[in-house]
Amino acid sequence: MSVVLRMASSPGELRLAVTEQDTLVDFALWRPGAPDHVGDLYRARITALVPGMGGAFVDLGGEPGLEAGGFLPVSKDTPPLTEGQNVNVRITRAAQGGKGVRVSLVPDARIHDDTGTVAEASTAAGNPAPHGGPGLLHSGPTPLERLAARWPTARIVADSLAASARIPQHLRGRRMQGLASLPEEIAADCAALEDAEVALPGGMRATITPTPALIAIDMDAPPAHGAQIKQTAQFAANRDALPALMRQIRLRNLCGAILIDPAGLATRKRQALLEPVAASLATDPLRPRCLGVTALGLIEIVRARIHPSLPELLGSPHGHALRALRQIVTHDPTATTLRAGSRLIRALEQDHQAMADCVRDLGHPLALRLDPALPDLHWTAERS
Repeated sequence: MSVVLRMASSPGELRLAVTEQDTLVDFALWRPGAPDHVGDLYRARITALVPGMGGAFVDLGGEPGLEAGGFLPVSKDTPPLTEGQNVNVRITRAAQGGKGVRVSLVPDARIHDDTGTVAEASTAAGNPAPHGGPGLLHSGPTPLERLAARWPTARIVADSLAASARIPQHLRGRRMQGLASLPEEIAADCAALEDAEVALPGGMRATITPTPALIAIDMDAPPAHGAQIKQTAQFAANRDALPALMRQIRLRNLCGAILIDPAGLATRKRQALLEPVAASLATDPLRPRCLGVTALGLIEIVRARIHPSLPELLGSPHGHALRALRQIVTHDPTATTLRAGSRLIRALEQDHQAMADCVRDLGHPLALRLDPALPDLHWTAERS
């Protein structure tokens, strides 16, 4: 029972923390009312062929979050496609970074889910196939199912009956008896993932700065003391801190191009840091690649973009809206109205599950009121 998959619930969101010997080893956010759709199987209609972009745009039926459709990359092995053609596709990358979902062709209507079963897409999971038009055929695995598959020996424990009820039937044999909140240290570790600054071994620190093009990470070292030569001491500090930084990259699901600026080392010294980086990346399930050290002395890593990163999830209007609900439930449970700007109100209006969770936790309705005068992403709670 040393590996435990813990579920901590709040309105519209569950924090999923995998712990091993009371250490946080994996993490994900699950937003049931706003899935990222990765793994979903759709009947799609090709709306435009764009050879200049190496693919085609497809209509997925226009459900919330997928109104813009998806992009289907086309290779020389792809069968000929025509505009207006219906095809079966699977979503392989979530919408992120201002870009829509990416899909791949499924050659027939047979699908495999995470439990190893095979079902016809037209009847999978009780979802009737759309008649002629685009639409969902079968939902992909939830974040809980993905973590459970990644940690097959982990027992599952929830902090509430509502969270426990979300454990699917095929995982209930792994459910622990009773309910349990996150241990205090694990809760603190999960909360620390929201901070841009990361404490690392040896007094080192790192600052994570997401940009639309890449993730920039700046490492800082404390002043060197003792008889060691400064460069020798700083090399050792960087070497010892990098495995912990690679762990943070995984826990936060930082993806795409990642550039790391080690602390206080000459460029020629930085080449020797590639070995501990590569060793740490070898255990990452996304198999990121370390491309080396750039001419500016930056360690360059590429990690697959599949699911949105934690900074993107937390920094989105939806992330701010869910944080508002969590704070109201925790600190202001007598509130009856949430006043906010248009982007927060729109996010909550689209996430019916989050609002239902909030009403359940509060024990009374919470009205949403648009207030264009509030600064962007700001909100306030009121009592009637």
